[in-house]
Amino acid sequence: MSRGAGPGTRLRALVQFHEDPALLSWWTARVAPVVGWLDAPRRRRLLSLAALAFAVERMDDRSDGPAWAVWLGAPILVGLCWGVWRVALELRRMPLAVRSRPQLFLHAVLALGLVAFWTAPAGAPRQLLAAIVPMLPFVIWRLGYLLKTGQRGKLAGTKLADHLFYLFPAWGGTNTPYGKGFDYLTGIEARTAEAFARSQLAGVRLILLGLVWRGVVEMMAAAVYADPKSPLTRVLGGWTLGVPRLPDLVPHPGSAPLGVVWFSLYLELVWVTLRLAMKGHVIIGVLRLFGFNAFRNTYKPLLAESVVEFWNRYYYYFKEVLAEFFFFPTFVRRFRHHPRLRIAAATFAAAFAGNMYYHTIEQPAFLSRSLAGTWAVMHSRLLYCFLLACGITISMLREQRRRGMDAPAGGAAGRLRRIAGVWTFFALIHVWALPGRDPDIFGRTRFFLSLFGW
Repeated sequence: MSRGAGPGTRLRALVQFHEDPALLSWWTARVAPVVGWLDAPRRRRLLSLAALAFAVERMDDRSDGPAWAVWLGAPILVGLCWGVWRVALELRRMPLAVRSRPQLFLHAVLALGLVAFWTAPAGAPRQLLAAIVPMLPFVIWRLGYLLKTGQRGKLAGTKLADHLFYLFPAWGGTNTPYGKGFDYLTGIEARTAEAFARSQLAGVRLILLGLVWRGVVEMMAAAVYADPKSPLTRVLGGWTLGVPRLPDLVPHPGSAPLGVVWFSLYLELVWVTLRLAMKGHVIIGVLRLFGFNAFRNTYKPLLAESVVEFWNRYYYYFKEVLAEFFFFPTFVRRFRHHPRLRIAAATFAAAFAGNMYYHTIEQPAFLSRSLAGTWAVMHSRLLYCFLLACGITISMLREQRRRGMDAPAGGAAGRLRRIAGVWTFFALIHVWALPGRDPDIFGRTRFFLSLFGW
């Protein structure tokens, strides 16, 4: 960087430090001796060993049963993964029902596991199933990616050990597979010293950015919400805006001035976006440290100018699950001669049906066969998913009509209006996606109507 560079240039160089040639050269020289031995296959083997420990730890977190059930359940769960890997490896030799619909076969296995758990008598068998079944929503989508790799004929020459590293990822994550599956991860894997150095520097930067957003979230908790649990609240000595959190306002429509309620509504969107970003940045940053230069989970969604653009940027790997397992299968098979209906059907299959299915099977009440408890938690989300699917469908159709046309007019003011429209849409439908069962869908709808003075 030249000495005459302005403050903006220097700031950009500081923020984009992972692209600095001198730093990259220095980092490559330092990591090259390690990379000479710790090549891509060895990194994956180390991650696979760590995956076994992660599987036990994750099972222990999700199970309320005795320790013996976790230690016995872990190898059984790995055995289930081995069985799915064998099916994926020999997919062309499988019966037609499995070969033509491997994902349905996989979710039928999940259903059988649930039925076995629901009908198991009290005692050791039920305790063992209670350790295994809560892990099924965690592995089901990862195993789905494994089956897709088998469909593409890319499993030849691999063993189950080659897949453990993403089935039980040591870099953490949720039921959503951060980093997707074997195809994606091996395709973005660093195979040279320089590529490894680039990936690691990008990982360091993303982890630092995640920590920055964590600091912003902590500052919001104290300076905006006066959260008593935040250590910064005491540091600020009572200086706070004192804006109520949206979950506290929804049960009591009209309890605060309308301007404050709308302010809280928009702040809630910023809050959940930053919380998702700070966690996702660290997970993907760790993944990049291992040499997988994966795409960010959250990438500037608050600057999106359309609903579909926000959806693509907000929770990338969840969007990919819905796209891979619901949108594209519907889009390929249905309404080929009706383009608009085809997009609408595929979008509703993903954002409505797939979204509901994903969140239903991970509910503790559902896993324990409490249908009333599941409905109490999920029925508000039903409306959320419907409105989300409507918004994405309309946005996709509008984007299609704009292809080949000039960019939208209006300059900066027009862009701000579009961004504000996206914020408003997602802030409003989030009313029905707030966690918790109280208030119910009718109470949330009453709160929504109160936003417009009704």
